[in-house]
Amino acid sequence: MGKISPVSAKYIVHASIDIEGVVDRPDVIGAIFGQTEGLLGADLELRELQRSGRIGRIEVNVDTRSGKSQGSIIVPSSLDKAETAIIAAALEIIQRIGPCNAKIKVSNIEDVRVSKRSFVIERAKELLKQLMENVLPDSQELADEVAYSVRVMEIQEYGKDRLPAGPAIDESDEVIVVEGRADVINLLKHSIKNCIAMNGTSVPETIKELSKRKVITLFVDGDRGGNLIIKELTGVADIDYVTKAPDGKEVEEITKKEIHKALRGRISAEQAKLEIGKETEKSESDAIRRPSFNRPVPVRQVIDNRFVKKTTSLSEEEKKTFKSMLENLIGTRGAHVLDEKLNILGKVPISELQATIKSLGSGVYAVVFDGIIDRDFVKVAEKTNIQYLVAMDSRVKAGETNIGLLTVNDF
Repeated sequence: MGKISPVSAKYIVHASIDIEGVVDRPDVIGAIFGQTEGLLGADLELRELQRSGRIGRIEVNVDTRSGKSQGSIIVPSSLDKAETAIIAAALEIIQRIGPCNAKIKVSNIEDVRVSKRSFVIERAKELLKQLMENVLPDSQELADEVAYSVRVMEIQEYGKDRLPAGPAIDESDEVIVVEGRADVINLLKHSIKNCIAMNGTSVPETIKELSKRKVITLFVDGDRGGNLIIKELTGVADIDYVTKAPDGKEVEEITKKEIHKALRGRISAEQAKLEIGKETEKSESDAIRRPSFNRPVPVRQVIDNRFVKKTTSLSEEEKKTFKSMLENLIGTRGAHVLDEKLNILGKVPISELQATIKSLGSGVYAVVFDGIIDRDFVKVAEKTNIQYLVAMDSRVKAGETNIGLLTVNDF
């Protein structure tokens, strides 16, 4: 028998089996070893791979009904991706088991390391929490921890749009508008309580109403997306001042010193619109021209065209797969993480999705989940080079990211 268990395997091959007759489990296992013998060469001989511990115990479950047998086959593997795929494909050549015709179909190859990483992350959180509770902090650490906890607890939902906000919106004459919930938490951490998040790229009615009776400072990330939000918000709301995080940084990650420096250096909304207009004109004239007519193409149009090209380049198989997965996920609050071949790398709850994506780092082609695409998740997806996000709805417009964004309305 094999020397490894599924716990030590890197991949698990899942296959289904249909048999035109009645057979027992040993018949299936015998057919797997017998009919693949000599097929793949000495290095990939199943018996030798089991003896060396690179293929684990092959699990076969067979259920007989009405004279026919159906079941499943599970093959744990510690080989690399290519070798595991070859072993999986070899199972499908089996056409007879005992005296009966049979058909084996590999459904998917599961990378068990995805779920292991999720377990490691959650367990590490628990251990860190225990460590913090058991280790006696010094006076400053204790004060900082209590102050931080109190400030984060102060986050509340404001207005009919239930926007994440600090506790001092109503009593303050000035209000700082940021992009997302994580930005509000960072400002609260540094004792800035008169802040509120847009919670997406579309401008909520709550923000429009606040702009009529408060002095509004718009505080955005130091990237191209920040410029787009400045243009959109200043066009529909009465914004007084604008400031940005340092180039390439997000409001949620900057330090207390950088926050105060940015707020001290705020400029009027009119001046901000003029500066963005100059940058747009320069980029249009210098970088984006039509090859034939030497005419500038608007930046927004170029971004939109890239998105259209990305979504229209989807194959029928990808569309069908995305649609089927999305339908199966309705009401589950779960997510499927896919590789380039549309194999499921892992299945995780939405609450763990961002942490899982960050831990993987690369190799994720698409994410299908029962939820809403927001700006925070798009930022994480951009950093890990994900190509497609498929969900029930989206708060992010297509032109604001190079990632392909698909919702139920696209199918």
